[in-house]
Amino acid sequence: MQYLQQILFVALAAVSVWLFARKAGQIRRNILLGKEEALNDQPALRWRNLLLLALGQKKMFSNPLVAIMHFVIYAGFIIINLEVLEIVLDGILGKHRLFAEPLGALYNWLINAFEFLAVGVILVCIVFLSRRNIIKLKRFISKDLNGWPRSDANYILITEIVLMSLFLTMNATDLVLQTRGDSHYPATGSFYFSGLLSPIFSGFSDGTLVAIERTCWWLHIAGIFAFLNYLPYSKHLHIMLAFPNAYYTRLESPGKMKNMPSVQNEVLYAMQPELAPTDAAPPARFGAKDVFDLSWKNLLDAYSCTECGRCSAACPANTTGKLLSPRKIMMATRDRLEEVGRNIDTNKSFQDDGKSLLHDYISVEELRACTTCNACVEECPVSISPLEIITELRRSLIMEESNAPQEWNGMFSNTENNFAPWKFSPEERDQWATQ
Repeated sequence: MQYLQQILFVALAAVSVWLFARKAGQIRRNILLGKEEALNDQPALRWRNLLLLALGQKKMFSNPLVAIMHFVIYAGFIIINLEVLEIVLDGILGKHRLFAEPLGALYNWLINAFEFLAVGVILVCIVFLSRRNIIKLKRFISKDLNGWPRSDANYILITEIVLMSLFLTMNATDLVLQTRGDSHYPATGSFYFSGLLSPIFSGFSDGTLVAIERTCWWLHIAGIFAFLNYLPYSKHLHIMLAFPNAYYTRLESPGKMKNMPSVQNEVLYAMQPELAPTDAAPPARFGAKDVFDLSWKNLLDAYSCTECGRCSAACPANTTGKLLSPRKIMMATRDRLEEVGRNIDTNKSFQDDGKSLLHDYISVEELRACTTCNACVEECPVSISPLEIITELRRSLIMEESNAPQEWNGMFSNTENNFAPWKFSPEERDQWATQ
């Protein structure tokens, strides 16, 4: 019977890891569909960003109370994985509490620390569920979360509560079996919170207690494997991608916009034709129309989005009722990228589906509403830049489709002819000073 359990556990673990690795490979391929961009300079500063932004969650602490609650869940996820390591090894080797004997008294201290974290995670998840479903904070009831995105957040919070409850129940029944001298349940010392629960199970028979403990053990680890494979389909993928995204964040000023060398060269050659190379190829495309035209960092941003809505809450266009939502820009980019990935999986290479990120997923009205104020970039806790995607799509609109409001066209014409947005010749520009 023991060998059968080990075989079942190894099979479950192998299938879970294989499924996760396959999906992770697809996500990596999708991200690399973007244009190449070198973001590997100043490694010391990049590691600092990783530690402060991803691990330390620096930007979250602009709201200390929420930051502490979020950190409890985050720490619980990271630290309790040490306990998961023991469960995995127990399942493979057919042991029970493998680390108890070599760690001695330290083991009891660790399990108690895990229990405090587990209770903290349960309480914080209840608060976060209340914020979303009872208090209904504005950024959590926005229409861009309608459907799956809103359900996704609730599913994750409920799952975390269930997993932590299983962990505590498993420890409580284990503790009762320890006090009864069961040979398979060696004494590990008292557990704080599960010790408070253990009297509930004191009247149960040994067989019933073992059945409860084993059921909780299996459901706990199976739930973790299921959670692992749910992550790539969820906004909670940011748990993993926040780290590379923070490392590869842009180091220049967040408000700095990238010029297009192809456009600069066209202007230069128009003013100094003698500098134009005779074999210069025209630019393939101005700006971005689809995900292929964005950089791989923009696509990594899309997968790293937490859908927290801080960007949209800070966006002045969104606040004044305009259609633009920076969160929706990132979600739409990810949705389009996933659709492109499925197209490649089906056809072995991308086959034109008649769709594009611009128009089919993100509208002209959304793009024109952006004031490029950079508030969304400043607010994002994982250094995502919706603004880059917006500006690239707007460049395509204007330079590829000549699609701009008449007011913009007047400004463009004035800038081209008069080197300023106003309809005054350069020679007359200083006349205001002599009036």
